[in-house]
Amino acid sequence: MIYFDNSATTKMAPEALETYSQVVTKIWGNPSSLHKLGDRAHGLLEASRKQVADLLGVNTDEIFFTSGGTESNNTAIKGTAWAKREFGKHIITSSVEHASVANTFTELENLGFRVTRLPVDKEGRVNPEDLKAALDKDTTLVSIMGVNNEIGTIQPIKEISEILEDYPNVHFHVDNVQALGKGIWDQVFTPRVDMMSFSSHKFHGPRGIGILYKRRGRMLMPLCEGGGQERGLRSGTENLAAIAAMAKATRLLLTDEKEKADREYAIKEKISKYLAGKPGIHIFSPLKADFAPHILCFALEGIRGETLVHTLEDQDIYISTTSACASKKADEASTLVAMKTPDAIATSAVRLSFDESNTLEEADEFIAAFDKIYQHFAKINHLGE
Repeated sequence: MIYFDNSATTKMAPEALETYSQVVTKIWGNPSSLHKLGDRAHGLLEASRKQVADLLGVNTDEIFFTSGGTESNNTAIKGTAWAKREFGKHIITSSVEHASVANTFTELENLGFRVTRLPVDKEGRVNPEDLKAALDKDTTLVSIMGVNNEIGTIQPIKEISEILEDYPNVHFHVDNVQALGKGIWDQVFTPRVDMMSFSSHKFHGPRGIGILYKRRGRMLMPLCEGGGQERGLRSGTENLAAIAAMAKATRLLLTDEKEKADREYAIKEKISKYLAGKPGIHIFSPLKADFAPHILCFALEGIRGETLVHTLEDQDIYISTTSACASKKADEASTLVAMKTPDAIATSAVRLSFDESNTLEEADEFIAAFDKIYQHFAKINHLGE
């Protein structure tokens, strides 16, 4: 089997699974309980929080545990909008965000907030000057993803941060679900970033657990009330086993990070060079420093993305389509649509996404399998004639 769909989810690391199992069976007390079983659980909870904070280079009290990237995004965006609504109801995002951001902005728009969605260029990147022009006295939030989940564009987080230095009261949220552990941390995080979202299952941790980074002094309204866990921001008994396993997965991820990212890039480079210049092939993830090393999106004219996915699946090769094949309603994030890619090409797009477990030998196998498909469809569609 060749699995090139790691941006959708990753296989849980054996070490993380072992941690999960050990905690479930041996440290099963409620971290809020006053007795020694609760104390032991609370100690592990806070040790996990400190480990994550240290690995990310932030303060321990700036890390909050959630159920995943969607909840982290919703908490950052809705929490800001409602906490700061008396100061202004203008919020800004891009036109290429993940659905958990895009649909949240649409919901707030329906509730009376004024939303600006920044356009993108032909590489799916926002122009910082467009952000500068959009900011006004009523702006309370800017939410721009670090790495695009469809084509891998790295957004200009540094330049945006510089602009927002002149707007200290505006919250700056970055969805970094696709960015962690890819050797690009200095491109997607600055001291001006107030909030970041992460999801454990994107880096070999368990599903159903995630991280919200919230900078000290930034106030958010919680999405739900309860027993006051996570310092009142995210009530509900903590999923301790998943949290500890995620902390382990984070440490493993960031060990030899550059070497792993280089391996992923080598696979992307090999497949990209095979695809380059072929009639009917459109590559949306170029081999450039401002694109993530692990995502390769391309289209083969004349074959729908889902058809190619299933054709490769029959050969035990797993990839994905992009949301360009889904609805184009305003609340659906689609990078290729926002880039004004023609429908016939956008609906043919597929995404390959790699991790450190993939190999160049797998890239060779993919190329061999895809080449047969390409030759077949190229003949049918008269490509290159």
